Amino acid sequence: MKLTILGCYSATPQIHTNPTAQILEIKNHTFLIDCGEGTQVELRRNKIKFGRIKHIFISHLHGDHCFGLAGLISTFRLLTREADLHIYAPKGLKEVITLQMKLAESWTNYRLIFHELSSNSSELIYEDDKVEVYTIPLDHRIYTNGFLFKEKLGERKLDMNAVLNADIDVAYYRKLKQGADVPNNDGDLVANDEVTLDPKPPKSYAFCSDTAYNESIVPIIKDVTVLYHESTFTEKHKELAAPTKHSTAREAATIAKKAHAGHLILGHYSTRYDSLDVFKEEAATIFKEVSLAKDGLTFTFD
Repeated sequence: MKLTILGCYSATPQIHTNPTAQILEIKNHTFLIDCGEGTQVELRRNKIKFGRIKHIFISHLHGDHCFGLAGLISTFRLLTREADLHIYAPKGLKEVITLQMKLAESWTNYRLIFHELSSNSSELIYEDDKVEVYTIPLDHRIYTNGFLFKEKLGERKLDMNAVLNADIDVAYYRKLKQGADVPNNDGDLVANDEVTLDPKPPKSYAFCSDTAYNESIVPIIKDVTVLYHESTFTEKHKELAAPTKHSTAREAATIAKKAHAGHLILGHYSTRYDSLDVFKEEAATIFKEVSLAKDGLTFTFD
């Protein structure tokens, strides 16, 4: 599982900082999460292949999370994209993008499929044989979701020494990986756990931005491998968090601790701070496994 931060600052773009966007590579998928201004430039800078992006997840309709989407859709068209593009976003974004294309007479030459979100409860919005994606209802000034990406349990691994010693025909290898007991060449049934190994534990990633402190999400993200949680402010400016429906670094760490997260990544910083170190220092008093998101930074979790 690999996470590339394309942008992790709040509000307006700056010369050296970008609003929210990130790429999650998980089980051969390349998911784009949020699409603030400048996202397609950062995709190129980080050598992300545009054609691999088939699913885009938009948390909410504030500009610093979605104003880059119309441009990206247009660029896909100019690149003669043919593959379907699925967009999971709050109800209303389809209307915005469709009107833009209509007025510009720039309809896509590929299928643009919107999955409009409106539920206030967590729901499964994408699933295949390897990955599930759920919404995480957040508490912001407008309708907002985070997203939980979960790997499914993989196939069992063959213990080749045990398989060969048990004299199992290669025709049964597939069934072994699927967990079945199989006969050997003498006709004796071989127990699966005698010749296979457990698969790696499935990993998960929770993206939570933007939101006020909200303990109701804890059961949804329980035991998540990695949690990205907004930390727009530090406790020094906590009085700004409540009216704007944002969180402090301490509050993000508290959510990580209550959810028993494996690792916490902070982001969505206000540009009022000269150094990001204050965010990590504050969060680390509550939760030890904490990192700072930075534009262009990549995290890999094996």
